[in-house]
Amino acid sequence: MKQSIVTLDMEGVLTPEIWIAVAERTGLADLRHTTRDEPDYDKLMRGRLKILDRHGILLSTIQEIIGSLAPLPGALGFLNALREQVQVIIVSDTFEQFAQPLLRQLGQPVLFCNRLIVENDRISGYQLRLPDQKRGSVAALQSLNYRVVAAGDSFNDTSMLTQADHGILFRAPEAVVRQFPQFSAVSAYPALLEQIRALL
Repeated sequence: MKQSIVTLDMEGVLTPEIWIAVAERTGLADLRHTTRDEPDYDKLMRGRLKILDRHGILLSTIQEIIGSLAPLPGALGFLNALREQVQVIIVSDTFEQFAQPLLRQLGQPVLFCNRLIVENDRISGYQLRLPDQKRGSVAALQSLNYRVVAAGDSFNDTSMLTQADHGILFRAPEAVVRQFPQFSAVSAYPALLEQIRALL
């Protein structure tokens, strides 16, 4: 039997949504849109960068906001319990320059993510690690002869869940659950842990 590995989305599964926190702190409501609302990631990011530029929001300001965030209640206990049984990789559309304070609080799990292009503290663009990196990451792990169990909450996680040997929606909005009935949907960490354990 193949070895198993688990891939998890970060925001909405283990941590708060970073852009929503930035929207709340800056008062810029347009930044509240996430991949739960907009499946086209490039369109979403281009819109975000325009808003940051228009209002002069710098990377250091965003990092300060992220530094005040904590993982979702129960996330660390869930992750620790899961890692006692199986290797876990976080696969996220977040950025290297954003994730570190939250990773530190989660015990430094491995993270596959993207990178921001920054000039003098101003975010001028972003660089995808590879196109559709969530699906590509799972496919690469499968090419190494792993059985992959994946969990996520948003439209942008569904290619990862589809590629995986088993996909689970966690605290996903009703629109995502409705559109992807092939995935089981759970809303609490104990249920997610139980489902993953049953698949290992």
